[in-house]
Formats: sequence, C-alpha cells, structure tokens
Amino acid sequence: MNEVPYTPVEPVAPAPGDKKGLAIASLVIGIVNLCTSFVPVCGGIMAIVGLVLGILGLKSSQRTLAIIGIVLAALTLILSIVMTIVYITAAPDILQQMDLNQYMQ
Repeated sequence: MNEVPYTPVEPVAPAPGDKKGLAIASLVIGIVNLCTSFVPVCGGIMAIVGLVLGILGLKSSQRTLAIIGIVLAALTLILSIVMTIVYITAAPDILQQMDLNQYMQ
C-alpha cells in the first residue's frame, strides 16, 4: 500500500476583522447627534465619538458610510460649539427676562 505521510496542520491565524461595524456606528451616531446638536455638552462629546469611530471605520468595506459619519460628526461638532456660544451669550439676558417677568405678574 502506498501511504501518504502525515503532516500536522498548523492553526491559521484568523483574518483581521472587517471594521464595518465602526463605520455604521459612526453614521448612526452622526445622524442621532445631528438631531440633538442643540444640547451643548452632549452634542460635543457624541460628535467626538462619531469622529473617532468614523476614522477607525475608514479601513473597512463600508468606507462611504464612514466618510458620511465623519462629515455628520464634524457638522454636529461645529453646531454644538456654535450653540454653546449662543447659550453662554444669551443666558444673562434670558435670566434677566425671567426675573422681570416673575415680578410683573
């Protein structure tokens, strides 16, 4: 009989995972954050998270979703900064109006 010699099979390292979940997460966070960009602190933090996830997701098969997520996160970061400035500058006037209205009734 002709026997084939046994050669042990070495374990193959798993292929690096596709990071499409990061790209999708960046897109979802960008969309949700765009709706809540009027909240100054939350909008800024979530925008930074969306930017980081989008940058990490650029190396995936869902590159387009990652780019859209990055754009939305950058837009909401800018909106959050603008809204924070508006809130800070308008807060004294709003508080003064509330105080005056309280005594007028």
